[in-house]
Amino acid sequence: MIWWQAMALLFGLLTVLMVAGLPVAFAFLAINLVGALIWFGGEAGLVQVVRNSVASVTNFSLTPIPFFILMGEVLFHTGLAMKTIDSFDRAIRGVPGRLAVVTIVAGTVFSAISGSTVATTALLGSLLLPQMLRRGYHPRMAMGPIMAIGGVDMLIPPSALTVLLGSLAGISISGLLIAGVVPGFMMALMFLTYIVVQALRHPELAPSFDSGELNGWARWGPLLVNVTPLVLIFVLVIVAMSAGWATPTESAAIGALATVVVCVLYRSLTVKALIDALAGTTAISCVILFIIVGATTFSQILSFSGATNGLVALVQGAGLPGWAVLGGMIAILLILGCFVDQVSMMLITLPFFMPLVQHFAWDPLWFGVVYLICMQLGLLTPPFGMLLFTMRSVAPKSIPTPEIFAAVMPYVFMGLLAMVLVLAWPALATGLPSLLLKR
Repeated sequence: MIWWQAMALLFGLLTVLMVAGLPVAFAFLAINLVGALIWFGGEAGLVQVVRNSVASVTNFSLTPIPFFILMGEVLFHTGLAMKTIDSFDRAIRGVPGRLAVVTIVAGTVFSAISGSTVATTALLGSLLLPQMLRRGYHPRMAMGPIMAIGGVDMLIPPSALTVLLGSLAGISISGLLIAGVVPGFMMALMFLTYIVVQALRHPELAPSFDSGELNGWARWGPLLVNVTPLVLIFVLVIVAMSAGWATPTESAAIGALATVVVCVLYRSLTVKALIDALAGTTAISCVILFIIVGATTFSQILSFSGATNGLVALVQGAGLPGWAVLGGMIAILLILGCFVDQVSMMLITLPFFMPLVQHFAWDPLWFGVVYLICMQLGLLTPPFGMLLFTMRSVAPKSIPTPEIFAAVMPYVFMGLLAMVLVLAWPALATGLPSLLLKR
C-alpha cells in the first residue's frame, strides 16, 4: 500500500468514527487495532498494541499531570479559590470595567496554580458572570474575559497539556513549562489593556458602580493573606525546576503538597473536600491518560505504513522555505482546533511535525510555545472550542450561543497577535528558560 493510501485509510477511518460520535479514546484504539492487523501482522500486532498501551501510561514523564490537576481541584473544592476572587474584588478599585479586570487578574493567578483550563473557566463563569450581568455588563464584555483567561491557563505553569506536549514531542518538560510564562502573562496584559480601553470608550458596556469604600487592611489584607501563598507556590514550583532541585514530577508533587498544606493551615480542607478533589483529579487524569494509550501505537502505525516518512519527504523535497512550512503547520493546527480537542490535535500532528522541526533546526521550546498558543486558540474558536461549551453550561439560557462566539473573537485575535510576536521574537519564549535553566 502506497504511503498516501495508508494515510488516507487511517485518517479516513478516524474521521468517520469521530463524526459518528465515538469518544476520541475509543476511536484511536479502534484505528490502532485495524492498523496493527494490517501492518504489524495479526496476533503479534495485537500483542504489540497491548505492550504499547502499558508503556504509554507508565511513562514517568506523564506523572506531573495528576499532581498539577490536583492543585487546582484542591483550591476549587476547599473554597480557597473563591476567597482569592473576593480578595481581588476588594483590592481592585476605581478601574474601568472593574469586574472584568478582576476576572483577568484572578484567572491569571489561578493559571499559575491550576492545571485545568476548563475548571478555571467554570469557576470564574459561575462566580463572576452572574455578578457582571446583574451590574449591567454587556454579555460580551462579561463572557469574553472569562473564556480568554481560561485559555491562558494552558501557557502558564502548571499545565497538564504542556506536560503532555513535552512528553509526546520529546521536548524538555521543565523548559517548556517555563517557556510559557512570558507569553502567558503577555497575553493576560493584552486582555487587560483591551478591557480598560473598551470600558473607557464605551462605558455602557461595563457600567461603574459603588461597591463600598474600603481602605487599609480591609482592602489589602485579604490580598496578602489569601493570594500571597498561591503566588509563593507558583514560585516554589518554578524555582525547584529551574534550580535543578527537583524534576518536573517532583516539582509537581511539591506544588500539590504545598497546596494541601496551605488549605490545612487555612482550615478549609475537610474530608469531603479532599475526597471530591481526589475524585475530580482521577476523572480528569483518566480521560487524558486513556487517550494517551493510543498515542504510541498510532505513531508507530503511521511510521510502519510509510505515511510519516512519505509526507515528511514530500514536504522536504518541495523545497519550501521554513516560514512557509511553519505557516502551513500553524494553519493546520488552527483549523483542527475548530473541530477536535487538544489531545487529539497532538496525536494527529506531532508524528509529522516533529521531524520537520528537526529538519529545519527550529528551537523545540520556541516551536512548543507556538504549538501551545495554537491549542489555546483551539479552546476558543467556534464551533467546537471546549471553553465555548464550558461557557454555554454556566451562561443564562437567555444568552444565545452566537453571542458567546462573538464575545470570544476579540481575544482570539489578540491570541493571534501574541503568536505573531513570539514568531517574530523567539526570545519571548526561549529567553526565560535560557536564563533559569542555563540552556
